[in-house]
Amino acid sequence: MRSLGLSGAAALAVLASLLSTTAAAQWLNYPAPGTPRLPDGTPNLSAPAPRTADGKPDLSGVWRGAGPFYRFNIAQDLQPEDVQPWAEALFLQRVRDSRKDSPLAKCLPVSIPFHTFFNMTRIVQTPALVLILYESPNSPYRTVFMDGRDLPKDPNPTWFGYSVGRWDGDTLVVTTAGFNDKGWLDSAGHPQTESLRVTERFRRRDFGHMDFEMTLDDAKVFTRPITVKRERLLAPDTELLEDVCDNERDAPHMTGGSGIRLSPALLATYAGVYELPSGREVVVTASGDMLFVRGLNEPKLPLLEQSETQFMSTANPTGFEFVRDAQGKVTHLMVRGAAGDQKAVRKGAVPTQPK
Repeated sequence: MRSLGLSGAAALAVLASLLSTTAAAQWLNYPAPGTPRLPDGTPNLSAPAPRTADGKPDLSGVWRGAGPFYRFNIAQDLQPEDVQPWAEALFLQRVRDSRKDSPLAKCLPVSIPFHTFFNMTRIVQTPALVLILYESPNSPYRTVFMDGRDLPKDPNPTWFGYSVGRWDGDTLVVTTAGFNDKGWLDSAGHPQTESLRVTERFRRRDFGHMDFEMTLDDAKVFTRPITVKRERLLAPDTELLEDVCDNERDAPHMTGGSGIRLSPALLATYAGVYELPSGREVVVTASGDMLFVRGLNEPKLPLLEQSETQFMSTANPTGFEFVRDAQGKVTHLMVRGAAGDQKAVRKGAVPTQPK
């Protein structure tokens, strides 16, 4: 079963115990009519893309999230100079505060990028409008108007802005503007402002695969427009689940980070490439007074200081401890997670990234 918010999972468990329902009764494995199938009955995701009566690709269906990496850190592929200094400082402060002021923690919408990369999405396509429904806390939705209207000239700022769409050949192009400045572009805390303009491109290659591209243009946050390209996969024979947020009752208990601050000089000694027994590499980088880690099937993640040598992931309950030899040189990294402790041996410095 797919991952739910805590309240959604608890409600589902209670319902199951009271009514003795099965997963099939929740339409999570219901063969959808019109789905092309292989001889064994499984959906044929490589079949031709369906088309509407006017010949356009039909994007309708339930689609998997565009990937967890950018849900947490939309700027993970960027260079430091690509983010405005005030926005980077605010992002790092929100990380240090354990994201206690996140809209998600207050049962509020987050942003289009967050919900797009977070979880399942249902697209409902009609000639006049396209609806985008999210399997995310508070179950937000968007309306994309396809009737040729322009974006509002002086809109009342909203969490998801105002969206209009047009066809560029077989690609649906959606432009959205009119955002408020309360949203977070990702769960880590990159801000958005009222200047944000989002352009999305959807191209259904075949029945089960969609090329997706999102461009964020917010000159107050980024020094240039940034674009993320991902493949999205159809989730056939399933349905979105209700996910109701009740985190607001926990807000008074969210007090922020550890309060520990380490010097940039000390953190720089931890930067490097570390190798796990499996051969996978863990890359640790230092930026100012914060460490980042990448390589554990996760995006580039900031780490929170727990002591001079111990750190915690800001996205999951994984701990990191740097170990020095008798001469004070960092020799390895202990990764402490659900699968147990793993030793990652330091191989060398982080390769210089090309500009």
